[in-house]
This record gives sequence, C-alpha cells and structure tokens, in this order.
Amino acid sequence: MQKVFFKTFGCRTNIYDTELMKRYIKDYEITNDEDSADIVIINSCTVTNSADSGVRAYINSVRRRGAKVVLTGCGAVSKGKELFDKNGIFGVIGASEKANINTLLNSQGRFFELGNLKSIDRDIVTNYENHTKAFIKIQEGCNFSCSYCIIPSVRGKARSMDEQNILNEAKILSQNGYNELVLTGTNIGSYGKDTGSSLGALLANLGKISGIKRIRLGSIEPSQIDDSFREILNEPWLEKHLHIALQHTSERMLRIMRRRNEALRDLELFYELSELGFALGTDYIVGHPGESEEIWDEGLENFKKFPLTHLHAFVYSPRFNTHSATMKVDVSGDIAKVRLNTLKEITRQKNLEFRKQHKVELGVLVEQKNNEFYEGFDQFYNKIKIKSERDISKEWLWLKDYEIEEELNYAKI
Repeated sequence: MQKVFFKTFGCRTNIYDTELMKRYIKDYEITNDEDSADIVIINSCTVTNSADSGVRAYINSVRRRGAKVVLTGCGAVSKGKELFDKNGIFGVIGASEKANINTLLNSQGRFFELGNLKSIDRDIVTNYENHTKAFIKIQEGCNFSCSYCIIPSVRGKARSMDEQNILNEAKILSQNGYNELVLTGTNIGSYGKDTGSSLGALLANLGKISGIKRIRLGSIEPSQIDDSFREILNEPWLEKHLHIALQHTSERMLRIMRRRNEALRDLELFYELSELGFALGTDYIVGHPGESEEIWDEGLENFKKFPLTHLHAFVYSPRFNTHSATMKVDVSGDIAKVRLNTLKEITRQKNLEFRKQHKVELGVLVEQKNNEFYEGFDQFYNKIKIKSERDISKEWLWLKDYEIEEELNYAKI
C-alpha cells in the first residue's frame, strides 16, 4: 500500500481542512514520516509572497526525493495552474473537491480539479493527531474587499456551516477528550449573517456543552462585536483574549486599504474590552502603498494608545489581482522593517505590563515539552514555561505561583 504524507502550511483553517481530508483517504496509508511517503499532499497558504515561496521551495524538495506532489489549499487557486503546467506536480485539488481526494489519487494520470468556491463542508473532524486542542471550522470565505487581500478570491464569499453540525462536532470532540476548542474560518465574525444567526449566539450554545473548558477564537473584525457577542464576554469558558483585526491605526491608511473599520471607534472598543480584563491582539500591515511618513506617524501615535498585548504584523506584500498591487510601493523594505520592529517592541512592552497588572491564577493546558520545560498557553493567550519532575503533558493546570519574566511567565511545580 502506498503511503501518503500531509504537509500543512498557514492558518488554523488549513489544519482543520487537512484533518478532514485524512478522513477521505481509504486506499493509502497515512504516514507521519515524509521521507517514506510516495505521495505528499501539500495544504498551501498564499496570503503573502513569502508563503508562496515557502510552498514552492517545499514542492521542489519533495520532487527531488521522487515523491508525487498534490497541491491543495489557497495556493491551489492562486498558483495551482502555473505549478501544474511548469513544475509538473502530479495533481491539484480545490477546496470543493476534498471529499474526492481518494478517487483522484487512484486516477491513472495527473489531475487538475479546482471545483468551485461555493462549497460547504458537510463532514466533521472528530480527532486531532498530535494536538491537545481541537479546531472547528464554522464558516468559509469572506465578503470584505480589502484592497491588499487575495483571500476572498481563493476562498470565495462568506458562507456559514450548519449550526447543528458544529454543535454535534463539538460534543463528539468533547467526548473524545478535547476540552479546548478553537473556532476557525476565513472570517469567523461573519458567521450566521447568511443564516439568521450570529457568532455570539453560536458561542452561547457551544458554551453549554459538557466538558468544554475553554473556547478560543480566530481573528474577528471590530464591527463584528455586536450585542449578541457582548452578552457572552463574561462567560468563564471564553478565553480572555481576543484577536481583533485592525490592519492599521491611521484613518487615512484604512481608507486606502478599503477597510471598514475606523481608528477612533476601534480605540473605544479596545478600551471597553480592556476594562473587562481581556488581552487584545491585532493584525497590522506596514509599508502598504501610500504609507507616507505623515501617515505612519499618525498611525504610530494612535497605535501607542491601544491597550494591545499581542501583534501579528508583517510587511506589505503585493498580491496578484488585488487593487493594492496596482499601486506604487513607495516605502522601502528597510524602512518597512524598522516600522515593523517599532510596533513589535511597543507591543512586547505592553504585554509585559499586562502580565504584571494581571497577576492572577492562570489556567493552562499543557501542550508540549520543549527541552527541560513543558509549555502551554494561559487564558490570556500568553505562553508559559513550566518545570516539573512528573509528566504533565495534556494536563490542565491552575497556577498561582509563577515568575513574570521579560518574554514569558515561568512556573515550577
């Protein structure tokens, strides 16, 4: 029996999709040893140029070993035809064709099946190999039209998963020992807009499931924190960390980016959530076309006011078929990196201050052992390293005694 290895790049949604695809493999042995695999299925990311480069480099390394390459994920849509024609990869599978993967692998020749961008997963994932927490995809696609973003063109319009399927999936995962759920999707805050529900309503129902200790969320937009979401903010099972995508804190830059949020309203929202004890993260793009010195300075002054604890920031990368790609890049790479590091340092200091000000008992799910320390994340999504003489892997711990250091918290039990 031939062996298949799955390689996943990118976001939590891809992690979910990989696990779902594994369920459809019937005539092959799934292996965790990529060197022994006859076929390597690459679930790709295409959000930035570096993501594309990473996937391409990995494809080349697999082909040098002589294994067949099958490409799926976002890169299948954006780069699949080029890689199929020029790099000679064995197959390309679009998101709507996941359930047919076994049949396609059994085909005698190469295949290119992108399908469409309207599909909704009907099956569920009930187990995660090598993960202490479980991911649940609640929606697919995005209706936003941010000028720099390629994702709507490779994931399609926003569409919500069936709520009963989601709840059933969560119940089974809880019964299988997963006490922490991570909700994921392309734009999870849009959940329910097409079905008469909302993310807040879904969360309220998920929180009622026996055995669920914590629910984490992927990125949401400021406008998506509505009244139904505010109703569950004090629930004990909701992680005390929210990742709210700003992308910039200059009002003028937000308009250039064709964003829907407004910097001053965002600031009010962040203050509101901070007063409730939430750690707060965001996305931020530096070096986007039009980010003049004046706009950067405006954004930086605003950024300093935000009670941020986490940051996912990166230098602008032009994506084909987006409006921003038609604009002149007028910020040098060196300047963009300086700006990036400035934001990171501000956030690092704010995270340290947050940990000092919130010296409370920490709820930690231990995820792995790294050298002499066990590692996990607390309810504020801060990593903690724990030294223990006994094996505490996959345990829930409540830690009162720990040390707050510059980068991390440390504990010994």
